[in-house]
Amino acid sequence: MTSRPEHLPERLALISDVQAAEYITSGLLEGREDVPSIALNKVAEPLDQNDERFQLHRVRDLIDDAMDRFQDERPTTADAWLAPRLHETLRLTRREAAEKQLWTYIALGVAPDYVVWRHLPEPRPEGSRGPVARDKFIGPHYKQAFSRLWWAAELFRDGPDYGPVVVACGNQDMLNSALRLDIIDHRPTALALVGLLRDGIVRTGREVNALAPAVNAAAATLLYDVIAPDVERSEEPLREWIEEAASALPSPRIDLPVGPEEDRVPESAVQTLASHFEELFADAPVRGRTQDERH
Repeated sequence: MTSRPEHLPERLALISDVQAAEYITSGLLEGREDVPSIALNKVAEPLDQNDERFQLHRVRDLIDDAMDRFQDERPTTADAWLAPRLHETLRLTRREAAEKQLWTYIALGVAPDYVVWRHLPEPRPEGSRGPVARDKFIGPHYKQAFSRLWWAAELFRDGPDYGPVVVACGNQDMLNSALRLDIIDHRPTALALVGLLRDGIVRTGREVNALAPAVNAAAATLLYDVIAPDVERSEEPLREWIEEAASALPSPRIDLPVGPEEDRVPESAVQTLASHFEELFADAPVRGRTQDERH
């Protein structure tokens, strides 16, 4: 199995898809080879030396703890634990998080062993395994191994509260389906979806995969931000939270971390959409669900 990179530098860095392609070998994707970290870091572009957020060891220590904590469980269970802590550790703006080269470097230069451990497919009946998908290293934000966790934490948190993130990331279909939808950028929509999951109205992957497109399709005619408005968000809490990174302790491993002290989502807006989404779900075509089970 791919092992922890040796000779890790002090800073996170950027690496392009073109540069990364040389190191994403079939041996890496099959968990047989390591990334040559010295060669990779010669072509990577280190991030700002004066920004405390970009200390590599804080991210690597967190990932080590995730692998240790979930080594005897299904790797998918690590998502709900790691997502809020990765978000709180990095403390990025959305513009910074949109920098694809950062996530490519974290996957290849910081923790390729985690990507293989987390995303290597389950063994086939005959005992063989398929490779890790390349997009877990260099894919879009909703597929790449670390970007998907950061964005899930960003879009599902309720101001400083990461509780909804844990619920969302605890269901792989919610995590995989919802992050593709533009409507998830509307906080009441995101929390209403999580509420249906938390309250057991939506349970299975099939149900989540029926709900998400129904909610997305309805958004074309029903403006969610009009019927369920969010509060106007100030940039100051995020700015202060980022500035506190220099003195911040490592992200807590037992308790949930605390995000920026932004205003929470209005509960009335969440309830309005949750009721509407429940109605949509009742009529959504869920594979295997009978007509009687819809009502």
